[in-house]
Amino acid sequence: MSRKPGSATSGTPAIQILEREGVPHGVHPYEHDPATTKSFGQEAADALGVEPEEVFKTLCVEADGVLTLAIVPVNGSLDLKGLARAVRAKKAHMATPADAERATGYVVGGISPLGGRRHMPAVIDSSLFDHDLIYVSGGRRGLDVSVSPADLVRLTGAKTAPIAKVS
Repeated sequence: MSRKPGSATSGTPAIQILEREGVPHGVHPYEHDPATTKSFGQEAADALGVEPEEVFKTLCVEADGVLTLAIVPVNGSLDLKGLARAVRAKKAHMATPADAERATGYVVGGISPLGGRRHMPAVIDSSLFDHDLIYVSGGRRGLDVSVSPADLVRLTGAKTAPIAKVS
């Protein structure tokens, strides 16, 4: 269910890229509850009525001094050692929220792997290919987009690797 340009949700850079590239996608707004105790990703999965392993969160990581996007299912956590191996770095640690927001142009909880302020290397957990569609942030809290795994890999230029620890 693709929205037309000019719709209420077409303004995010992530959605603009999907539309400009002609990528089939769905736009899924939901009411974000700032008082929720759930993670942003679990809130999205519940609101959209999809399994948490189909919803992927975008994390900003520093790997040997290079800001890198790590995209993993919301029902797990990022394996920092696995990410470091995937990008051939000696060490990786989470970027500060301020650094992530400055580099991507998005707020934490709404960081999209698409349309960031600057291009960063990206690694997506290889479990994305277990699904026909996956959901990622559309560029703000309370907005996800669904896209095929192959399209997300192509648009982000991402590597795929086993970088998630499922809880």
